[in-house]
Amino acid sequence: MPELLAASAIWLLTHLGLSGSPLRGMLVARIGEGPYRGLYSLIAAGALTWLILAWAGAPRTMLLWESTTWLRWIPVALMPLALILLVGGLSGPNPTAAGQERQLGAADSVRGVLRITRHPVQWAILLWALTHLAANGDAATLLFTATIGLTSALGMALIDRRKAVDDPDAWSTFAAASSALPFAAIAAGRNRLALGEIGILRIAAALVLYGLAFHFHRWIAGVPVILTG
Repeated sequence: MPELLAASAIWLLTHLGLSGSPLRGMLVARIGEGPYRGLYSLIAAGALTWLILAWAGAPRTMLLWESTTWLRWIPVALMPLALILLVGGLSGPNPTAAGQERQLGAADSVRGVLRITRHPVQWAILLWALTHLAANGDAATLLFTATIGLTSALGMALIDRRKAVDDPDAWSTFAAASSALPFAAIAAGRNRLALGEIGILRIAAALVLYGLAFHFHRWIAGVPVILTG
């Protein structure tokens, strides 16, 4: 557990202390945007690897709540949406993603999964974290998923703040037609759901990933998906 605590702290420091602080601007100014992204990706990959290994090696003896059947159904029910957001956010234009800043001022930039949320990838990660946190009752998994989920939640706010500073006019237009909270812009009448823009191929790919993750969950996470007992 001490190693998991240390790995969680390094993960948060990497994302919030490096990417989400004035240090990012200082490094970009000194070495350039491209080298910074490459360096940051290496550091983040190392921190994530350590976090996963620390979680895998942590004891599961400290239970905070019992993992009941209905709690285990939460990730089963919500992970298809998370994977649709993930696939859609990674495969389509996304002004909130690194390297796609120019998309912010594009006409009709709020399309596909961006109509649901302007942070599809972050929400995919956050949904994974929240659903798996609920389905597991041990302290190690709570710390692991909460660390990753907190990074995504705070990351959305940091991205919004940075985009608003970098290009206030384009961001104002983009933000008015979108929402950070999923379906909030649609519910408020500022946008509409358009499944055709997401595309059948993206939805099919997400569902295939879901099926593979479900089937190989024991190999991926060390435990099978258990829906009874």
